[in-house]
Amino acid sequence: MISAVYPGSFDPMTLGHLDVIRRASKMFDHLTVSVLDNKAKNALFSVEERVSILEEATRELPNVEVDSFNGLLIDYARQKDIHISVRGLRAITDFEYELQIAQTNRKLSDGKLDTVFLTTSLEYAYLSSSSVKEIASFHGDISQCVPAFVAKLVYEKYGRIDE
Repeated sequence: MISAVYPGSFDPMTLGHLDVIRRASKMFDHLTVSVLDNKAKNALFSVEERVSILEEATRELPNVEVDSFNGLLIDYARQKDIHISVRGLRAITDFEYELQIAQTNRKLSDGKLDTVFLTTSLEYAYLSSSSVKEIASFHGDISQCVPAFVAKLVYEKYGRIDE
């Protein structure tokens, strides 16, 4: 059985993330989507909320599990006996950043963690969690960026409950 992990902040999960999850779930026997608990970031949603959101969004994908971790991805992957990390790429700037992380993970894991890059589908190439939060903070329309139930939760975080 070939397993992979798709790590990320997912704050909030976007349609771009969901696209990568769906596509990766077809490539691997088992996909663990794992929320990074990064204490250095000021997240909109708690780790528990992000896990719950991802579980709801992926409930129809039987080979997808949602989890969370803190610390290094290589340690988490070793504990789960996972040897493939999935990362989404929107632009060349993402590639430069992600390539360095992939190479570092491979080196620090003694070659036991490889990274597979999936280019984002064109309709989601503009999306980022940061832009979703910024648009929502100004009460803009994020309905084309996240699933409807996620939009409602994001708006609630910004004090907008009419959505």
